[in-house]
Amino acid sequence: MERYQRQIMLPEIGTEGQQKLRNARVLIVGVGGLGSPIALYLTGAGVGTIGLIDADTVSISNLQRQVLYTETEVGESKVVCAERRLKALNSEVNFETYQCMLTKENAEEIIGKYDIVADGTDNFATRFIISDVCERMNKPYVYGAIRALEGQLSVLCKGKATYRTLMSEDEMADMPNPDKSVVGTTPAVIGSMEANQIVQLICGYGTPLIDRLYTIDLRTLDSFIIDL
Repeated sequence: MERYQRQIMLPEIGTEGQQKLRNARVLIVGVGGLGSPIALYLTGAGVGTIGLIDADTVSISNLQRQVLYTETEVGESKVVCAERRLKALNSEVNFETYQCMLTKENAEEIIGKYDIVADGTDNFATRFIISDVCERMNKPYVYGAIRALEGQLSVLCKGKATYRTLMSEDEMADMPNPDKSVVGTTPAVIGSMEANQIVQLICGYGTPLIDRLYTIDLRTLDSFIIDL
């Protein structure tokens, strides 16, 4: 257990928590700006099985914020590159990759294999799919969203709140996908916090953001939490 000794020293984790991490199965939907820090920190923490789903390939414009990838991987499948990088970090972790979009047709089959779903997406439609399936299957949905220098975070489908508590699908139908302008540190902050929420949920310590929404403005570091 030398690899994990620093976190095992914490009373919130200990050997029992480390075993819970080893037994856990987490799906990361989208392995981009948010998905990169989520995947890196869950891999480092020793989560036993991590699912990676993304249909995209690496592009040069990704590298400003998607820290899993390098210039030499431009044009390659993100999930293939991500698995290779993460395996190099921790060979003890089992990775399951899906080079596809998460859709209404495949979501239940894929999500059903995991304990927790992490949000690394950048569009409204996929979030509604994740939320609806997680609600039906009673699985926590760790939601994260970013724009420019702002971010928000919550744990949905664990209590009473779902993504539909935050957004109306009818109102979103005619809206464009979220603004893609962003500084690289914004997904780093929110993605790392998503990973932290997942570790908390697995090990059972602290007060995860169940039915609460955290927001932060990185221009000022002003933040607040509201009840949903």
